[in-house]
Amino acid sequence: MPREMFSDVTHPSVQLGTKQWYTVPLSILVHTILLGGLVIVPLLASDLLPTPQSVMAFVAVPPPPPPPPPPPPPPSAPAPPTPVDVNPAAAPLEAPPEVKPEPPPRPSTGSFGVVGGVAGGIPGGTMGGVVGGIPAPPPPPQAPVRVGGNIKPPTKIKDVLPIYPPIAQSARVSGVVIIEATIGVDGTVTDARVIRPVALLDQAALEAVRQWKFSPTTLNGVAVPVIMTVTVNFTLR
Repeated sequence: MPREMFSDVTHPSVQLGTKQWYTVPLSILVHTILLGGLVIVPLLASDLLPTPQSVMAFVAVPPPPPPPPPPPPPPSAPAPPTPVDVNPAAAPLEAPPEVKPEPPPRPSTGSFGVVGGVAGGIPGGTMGGVVGGIPAPPPPPQAPVRVGGNIKPPTKIKDVLPIYPPIAQSARVSGVVIIEATIGVDGTVTDARVIRPVALLDQAALEAVRQWKFSPTTLNGVAVPVIMTVTVNFTLR
C-alpha cells in the first residue's frame, strides 16, 4: 500500500527534458530576428514617412504696412480784412509832408474871457465861472497827537463826576478805571475807550469822561487834537 501512495513521486508520469537540445537556442534566435526586424524595418522605411511641416509655419506673419495718410486739404482763401474805424483825432504814425502854421490866437475881449464871464478867470474861460476862480479844497483834518514831550496835556475846565452804579455798590466793587480819551481842537472829548477796566464800572466811567471839557492844545500856535489817558476813581462810602 505505501508503495502505491508514493509511486507518483518515485516514478512521475511527466518527464522533464524530453525535448531536443536545440529547442532553446532556436527559440532565442527566432526572437532575436523578430525584434531586429521590428527595429530595422521602421528605420529603413523613414523615407516613406510624411515630412513634418517647417517650424517657420508657426511664425506670425507681420501685418501689411498701413496705407499712406490722405493728402492735406488745399489752403483756404484768406479772410477779408476787418475794417478799422479811424479816429481823426489820433496822432499820425508818419510825419506829414508839410506842417501848416497854427492859426493866430483870438484877440482878447478885455477882462472877460467870454461873454458872460467873470473877472479873474482864466484866458478863454467858460460860462458859469465864479469870481476868483475855483476855490482850493479844504486841508485834511489834523490827526490827533499824543501828549508828551513838547505837547503839554490840556487843562480840564469842566468836570463831571461819575454815577456809581447801584449794582456795583451792592457788590462792594471799587477801583480806578483808566481811559484813553481824544480831545478835539475845541477841548471837547471826541472819543474815549477803556484800557484798564473794572467790572461793573466801565460804562459809568465812559459816560462821565465824555462830558468833560479841556482847554484847547496848540502846536506852533495852531490848535490840534490830542490823545491822553485819564483816570476815574470809584470809592465806596
